[in-house]
Amino acid sequence: MKGTSRTTRTTLLFAMLALSATACDRSTAAAAGDAAQQAQATAPGDSLAISGTAESAASADLPAADVADAVAAGFDIAALPASTAELGALPYFSIPDGYSETPRQGRRLEHGEAAFWVGDRFETVEGQVHALGMRVARDAGKDFSATEIARNIEHAVTAAGGVKVYSGEEPSDARQDKAIQAVMRDYPPEAKCLVMHPVDVYVLRRDDGNVWVRACSGRHFSGLIVLRERALVPTSALLPADALRAKIDADGRVAIQVNFAVDKADILPASQPQVDQVLQLLRDDPALRLSIDGHTDASGDAAHNQRLSEARAKAVVAALTTQGIAAERLQAKGHGQAQPVADNATEEGKARNRRVELVKR
Repeated sequence: MKGTSRTTRTTLLFAMLALSATACDRSTAAAAGDAAQQAQATAPGDSLAISGTAESAASADLPAADVADAVAAGFDIAALPASTAELGALPYFSIPDGYSETPRQGRRLEHGEAAFWVGDRFETVEGQVHALGMRVARDAGKDFSATEIARNIEHAVTAAGGVKVYSGEEPSDARQDKAIQAVMRDYPPEAKCLVMHPVDVYVLRRDDGNVWVRACSGRHFSGLIVLRERALVPTSALLPADALRAKIDADGRVAIQVNFAVDKADILPASQPQVDQVLQLLRDDPALRLSIDGHTDASGDAAHNQRLSEARAKAVVAALTTQGIAAERLQAKGHGQAQPVADNATEEGKARNRRVELVKR
């Protein structure tokens, strides 16, 4: 989203808008085609570039009327037309001229999740995410217009083959569901807007990873969340019992990768192999006594994080004692966000701070 100047970083979104102001006597298809050619000439390498008209960019498998009927009948991503437009780097669609990204209201996640309302339910998807808030730039010389932003986003996304699958307010009871709140809680208020603010949800069905776009607007700001679906590439490794032993002997503690359900203390099944290695460590040395310490990142409320870390530490202790380890050899402690080992300003740092540690007693 950042570059050496706003002009050189202008993407298809604004090239189309500027062109349409001087070509109002052209047909819709011709204007879209000319705008695409203009965008190719001026857009930088990480922007959206489309050849031909908006209709050809969509590579639609279904007529527009059939798409609308499919969406109205109940969301089914397989019923949407395919997008084959060339996309650059996330978030693909720049913000309009005269607006700027709100400081500290953005998130860039190499792997995250977000919830998108599709008319009858939330679809929770995972992948690479870019979320941001937008306000009028200080030197813009104009007032904020939610309509201007919304129409720009709609123009660019649909030109790239996206389909609007919902427009309106998200049902309050659905949005207030604890599971949905847990998914969305790490996104800043301006990126996700408030419960009463209208949203537009778009989907680009793509062979290289579906793209989801959620645009929303308040009175003085707009929000945008763009997610490209992709599978997680694991970066953590199993620490065998002998490696755990060596680390405890050297440092008195060792961090292990135990994954939990979002905002819960439920240990995910994929973490069982690591729990088994802790079991083996304790069985190999019957005299070893450990404190199981839970830690969180700094997202959200500190008191909530404290309770969550305590609950997760207790969950690990329970997983060990149910397999025959004497309860008196273990204790559970929660430290919440009070003992970070990395910078909470980055997603990598947050991931390191969310940990369970084995501490020798």
